[in-house]
Amino acid sequence: MTNRFTMDEQAFALWGLPWSDEVRFEQLSAHIHPADRDRVRAAFEATRSVTGSFEIDFRIMVDDSVRWVSSRGQGADSNIAEHTMFGIFLDVTGRKQAEEGNELLAGEMSHRVKNLLSLAVGLTNLTYRSAATTQEMLTGLTDRLTALGRAHDLVRPLPGAEGKSVLLGDLFSILLSPYDDKDAFSGRIRIAVTRMGVGEECATTLAMVIHEMATNSVKHGALSCKEGVLNVTSNVDSEFVVLTWAETGGPEIESTPKLTGFGNRMIERSITQRLAGALKYDWQSTGLVATLSLRKDRLAT
Repeated sequence: MTNRFTMDEQAFALWGLPWSDEVRFEQLSAHIHPADRDRVRAAFEATRSVTGSFEIDFRIMVDDSVRWVSSRGQGADSNIAEHTMFGIFLDVTGRKQAEEGNELLAGEMSHRVKNLLSLAVGLTNLTYRSAATTQEMLTGLTDRLTALGRAHDLVRPLPGAEGKSVLLGDLFSILLSPYDDKDAFSGRIRIAVTRMGVGEECATTLAMVIHEMATNSVKHGALSCKEGVLNVTSNVDSEFVVLTWAETGGPEIESTPKLTGFGNRMIERSITQRLAGALKYDWQSTGLVATLSLRKDRLAT
């Protein structure tokens, strides 16, 4: 058996190769994604000795794009005809992209559910510490959980939305209202941001960021205790809106935390990729000060 192939025109088009009478495995291998190359070579060698059907999915590089290919056929001498083995290449890029999207969605949903349960516990403890009677605790907890439900509606795209914008200050107020102390004179969450509209697409992404940062604060930061205070302010220039998230009064920060969780990766990806912005953390001993720099033109989308 040799390493030579004969392929039809569709196969050459799939691999992005010019037509020729035959092609060698080494020529195809040069187009296989480096991360898959050794695995595909081992599978190709195995077809010479393993009897029966085989199937392997792998990535190939065509110009600047990546395609997923499924190679299927019969190994060893199964159904061999005139010393020739037969197989097919299928373009399964669409299926693979759908699978990756489903995996990402499943991971995000799992993370979201765990966060909601943690938040419910945190809000229960917060309400218990500030309530004087059982009825006061019931009312306070019900109000906070209802507000959390309203906030959660903003961290997912809604079907049939009309693209209407929301004011930046209202977005913060709605999302952070479940964690405020309604009994305090001025509240422990203070929002003073520029009056400007935020487009639907950006509002959904920014809502996810705010929700995630609030979750982290309830777990570890200023919003985890009654004495904690959160200030959200903004500065605007010709190109950027700079938001400052400043926490004080929470547990003392003794060292810089390692941000490796799904939620923190989601925050970073959302700000840098979806909002074309930048995020900077300043872990002061008195609390986190985070600076979010966002392009004004992107906020309007």
